[in-house]
Formats: sequence, C-alpha cells, structure tokens
Amino acid sequence: MLREIVINVSDEETRVAVLEDKNPVELFIERSVTQRLVGNIFRGRVENVLPGMQAAFVDIGLDKNAFLYVEDALPARSPDGQGHGSALGTNICDILKHGQEVIVQIVKEPIGTKGPRVTTHITLPGRYLVLMPTMDYIGISRRIENEKERDRLKDLASRVKPENMGVIVRTVAEGVDEEDLRQDIVMLTRLWKKILHRSAHGPAPNLLHRDLELIQRIMRDTFTEDVGRLTIDSRYEYEKMLDLLDITGPRLKFKVSLDEREDIFREYGIEQELEKALKRKVWLKCGGYIVIDQAEALTAIDVNTGKFVGTTNLEDTVLRTNLDAAVEIARQLRLRNLGGIIIADFIDMHLEEHRRQVLQVLEEEIKKDKTKTNILGITQLGLVEMTRKKVRSSLSEVMQRPCPYCEGRGKVLSEETVGIQFKNYICQLARQTSADTILVEANPLVAARLIGSGGANLRDLEQRTGKSLYIRGSQGQHIESVNVRPLHNQAEILANTLPVRQGQILEVRVEEPHVTNTNDGIARIDGFILDIEGAGSLVGEKIPVEVHRVYRTYAKARLVK
Repeated sequence: MLREIVINVSDEETRVAVLEDKNPVELFIERSVTQRLVGNIFRGRVENVLPGMQAAFVDIGLDKNAFLYVEDALPARSPDGQGHGSALGTNICDILKHGQEVIVQIVKEPIGTKGPRVTTHITLPGRYLVLMPTMDYIGISRRIENEKERDRLKDLASRVKPENMGVIVRTVAEGVDEEDLRQDIVMLTRLWKKILHRSAHGPAPNLLHRDLELIQRIMRDTFTEDVGRLTIDSRYEYEKMLDLLDITGPRLKFKVSLDEREDIFREYGIEQELEKALKRKVWLKCGGYIVIDQAEALTAIDVNTGKFVGTTNLEDTVLRTNLDAAVEIARQLRLRNLGGIIIADFIDMHLEEHRRQVLQVLEEEIKKDKTKTNILGITQLGLVEMTRKKVRSSLSEVMQRPCPYCEGRGKVLSEETVGIQFKNYICQLARQTSADTILVEANPLVAARLIGSGGANLRDLEQRTGKSLYIRGSQGQHIESVNVRPLHNQAEILANTLPVRQGQILEVRVEEPHVTNTNDGIARIDGFILDIEGAGSLVGEKIPVEVHRVYRTYAKARLVK
C-alpha cells in the first residue's frame, strides 16, 4: 500500500491530506482564526466542584470552562489503573477544592455547546516517545506486534526513562537505537521543566504550553518510514521542513518534494473527494451507495444496492454491495473524522458466513485507523454497532456552519469557506478576461469577508489580479452563491457598481447603529451600505437622507431637515 501526504498552505488555512493508494483517507484543516486546542497545557483555577457529577469545572481562560472528570483528576497512577487504585469510591471533593490552582491539558476540543475536556495527567509527545511526567509507567504501542521488538524497546525505555516519570514508546520507534530514544527524553524533560517554571511564575488562568502547529504535528506523528512521499506547495514551509528533518529524521528528507502548482489539492483529486465528503450520499465502486447522517453524538450509515443489480443471485449481489460498503465506511469515518456512536445498517444477509466475511473486512480496514475504534459485532438485521473516539471536530463541523435559512436543520458552507473558494475563482477569471473591472455580487457576509477590515482583503485581491474589483453585498443572495462577471465599458461600470450618486436624496429605513460609531445609523440599498450621520437613535424609522460622499464599498449620507 502506497501512503502519501499532500500539504496545501495558503494565507488563511493549512490543509493536509493523507492518501492510501491515491485515495484520501484523512484530512486535517487548521485555520488562523480557529487554532487547535488539544495538547495545550494551562494553569487553571477550579470554579465549581460538582459531587453529583463527580467532576469539576476549571477556568483556563477560554470562553467556556473546561470539564475535569474525577478519573482525570486523581493523583498520578499508571494508565492501566495499577498501583494507585481507581476512581471508584473516590469523591471529587476530596481531590479538588473551589479556587484551587491545577495544571491541566486539553484532551478533547470544545464541540457544540460543550467546553473542552481536560486532564491533570500530562502527556508530552516526541518523535519516538511520549513522556508522562505525572505517571511512573512504561508502555509500548500496540501497533508494534513483534514480541522480541516489544521486549527490546521496553528494555531501552527503562534505561532512558527519568525517575518517577512514565514513557510510551510510539510505533515509529520500531527498530531505533537507544540514542534516538535518549535524545527524545532530553528534549521532552527540558520542555516539562519550562512548563513548571512558567506555572510557578505566572498567574492563573494562564497558557503554559501550546502544541505544535499542524505541519509540525504531521511531521512528528504521521510522517513515518511507511510514508512513500510527502508533497508540499509552499517553498517557505518546505525549507523549514528540511531544516527540521536534518535534526529529527535525515533519512526521510529524500521523500519530501516541492510542488508549487496553484491548486495542488485539485491536481491530486483531493478537492473533489473533499466536496463528496460533505454530502450525505457516497457512491460505491459496484454501483451501490451509502447514506451518512450525522447527529451530535450518533452517526447512522445506511447501505443500499443502488444501480448495482448483480450477475448471479440476490445473496451474491447483497454480499458484494456490503463488502464494498465496509471498505468505504471505514474510509469515510477517517476522512470525515466521525466520532461517538456509529450504527452501520448493512443490507440483510441470510448466510452467517457472509455476515462474518463483511465484519472481517470492516475490522481489517478499521485497523488502519489510528483513532481508537471498537466494533461490537453484527446483529441478525445487519446492524453493526461501533464507537470511535471523538477528540476533534468532524470535517463538516470545520467546513460548514448551521444554515441561517432553516435555523440549523440543514447546513451550508460558511462564509469563510465560500470566500476562500471564490477568491480562487476570481483570480482564475481575472486571468481569462481582458476587462479591467470585475463585479462580484455576494451575500453581505461573504462580501464583508472578501472586502476585509478597512478593505484590506479587497486591496490584496486587486493586487493579485491586477483588476479593479467592485464587491457588492445583497441580502437576497444565497450565502453559497456568488456572481462574478467582468464589466467591459464605463457605462456598465456606472450602471452596476454604485447604486447611489453624490447629491442624491433618498428615503431609507435605518437598519442598525454603526458598529464602531453608534451615533451613526446604517441603511442598505441592494446591499450597498449607507452610513448616515447622526441616525444611530433612529433604528427602524424611515427617513429622508442626502448622499454627500460615495466610496467604492459604501456611501456617507446626512439627514435632510
């Protein structure tokens, strides 16, 4: 199996796709406005201790308090529960008090209405080892199956392990020598000392340590010997990556390549798979399909024969469809990052042998997934119950937002996603047209995103395209729909870009006060903003105004007395 990693770096987001035999199986997206929190370490203050829930809420400086369960607050013990007892019979009030300061690490992102989940059992991952400064324990990755190698690594880990601390040997450590492990330990113990120093000299709540950015985490956790190639489209990040590999893995340098094509994800077919991964229906190779319905804590997957009619008999048709579905379900769980309870409704199979065959294929495919997944078996009705650990937001939660048109019953692309997509389309059109001016009509949220604060994004886009751009917001425009067209002459520009002119007297309704200057009021004409001086107190009223200054994205007006 050929494993590849493709990295796309842009101004606003970094995307990483993991491919197996040229098929995307995992996708990571990190945007500058939504930084990842898992792995970050904080000094927090206990706000509430709830004995009825055996948990506490800890203020770590985020919008929502973090949730600390009794099991994660117990004094140091081994991960298998040996040596220091378990949470059974332990009262949270005996461990934590209101106002107490604690060092905690985020283990689960805030999702929906829930705040982040934290633990006092800190883990610091390195290239070959994970250091557990609060536990005295040695663990070996379950993915290392050779018993001789497991014993060898356990012996090496016992030699390099700091006193009263624990380590877990990672899968990538298979075959490495003691010196590699020792270098990891030196780096991680030095990091832990820095964290303790910041905790001792800083206030609470306070961020003590931020985990690595996406590209660095991929190099640490995913870019291993079994990866055949890593391709990146940013020369700056490419050179940084090579510098880091000089220290951490020189033998991996020859696998890294630079590809500066404009849309690397589309060139590799990842963009198309990404678009499919946001849809309910996924077609199978045989002609059948699966339907994926995602709720907050449960995902239901339904298997259908679709266009596949088979060749011999019904049982063979059902088996073939279910086998294809088992492979695709395992891939979609990873690609969409689905977590929680998962119910897969396979087509009914009458033969026990066929049920075992489908379950075996599903289990084999699930083994490729690094996220912990448990398969509980298949019922007589063909239902498979699974659980998959939910650590970060799913793909749909990252790429989409609740639909404003149906109040959350469905989903549309966020203005951020639409803005990024159509920014690329505008650049493409600019290269194809001879016109000097391009008109962009979009929903006001998307238009505001394209214009940016003080017109910064608009100026940047004009510089990149070499064209004059007029971006007009319209309330009637669907958030996912953006109209982009060139304007070829002055008459077209005047007719389409500015709906008002200087000296014009209009009757308008004041919709809202100005965001920064509440003395002024805001009205709109076909999405074009009118900033009315002194109308901040007249919200909801219809008033006559005179336009006295017209700009490209808004106009100033004054009350007519």
